[in-house]
Amino acid sequence: MRRLFDLIYAPFAALVLALLIPPVCVAVILGPTLAVRRQTGRLGVRLMMACIGVPVRVRGVERLPAAAGIVVCNHASYLDGIVLTAALPPHYSFVVQDGAERWPLIGRCLRAMGVVFVNRAEARAGARTTRALMRRLHQGEALAIFAEGTFKPEPGLLPFKAGAFLMAARCGVAVVPAAIRGSRRLYGGGRRLPRWSALDIEIGVPLVPDGSDRDAALRLRDAARREVLRLCGEHDRAPADAGASGDSEL
Repeated sequence: MRRLFDLIYAPFAALVLALLIPPVCVAVILGPTLAVRRQTGRLGVRLMMACIGVPVRVRGVERLPAAAGIVVCNHASYLDGIVLTAALPPHYSFVVQDGAERWPLIGRCLRAMGVVFVNRAEARAGARTTRALMRRLHQGEALAIFAEGTFKPEPGLLPFKAGAFLMAARCGVAVVPAAIRGSRRLYGGGRRLPRWSALDIEIGVPLVPDGSDRDAALRLRDAARREVLRLCGEHDRAPADAGASGDSEL
């Protein structure tokens, strides 16, 4: 029965999303201010999920710090960015891989919402982006980052890159672990069509760095990853020596 439902649901959901994404993107792009564009995006995502029958449940928003901070979340599907957009308050700026900037219409929509694109292939470009993000944190802004940097079709939490935690330690801001559950089934890697799944977003307790050096940042990374692993409910895909990695990318 579930298989039959998936066969019927997949083309229906794909068609609905194909029809709704362009007008939502245009509405965002035409927004007069950044605040309006972000709020339009949040409402648009919730509308799209409602139209394909996907409930979006969010817990722990009250734990988010009022000041600057970095939300770090697991990454399991193509939809994670827009799902987290719907869950977090509109003052959060998202950091995503620069390839998304070149997507037709969607890339322009993301730029209109103030998304920060990071080039992970070029160290100098990545360093410039990191410095710019640290300036934002010093100015009291809040960021959201998928600390794995990518996702795989297979379930499991990948190692975390250290960049977000180095920024948090050097700027003295909290890291908030968060997890999305259900998005891998809904539209995970390698899938051409969606499958139905409820979406649960849970926001954990903020973690404060215990220093400003690299060691403090790595301790913060490991603590945040343990909490995201617990919240996401998937198994650990990090190699045994991942904690010793010198990786400082976002």
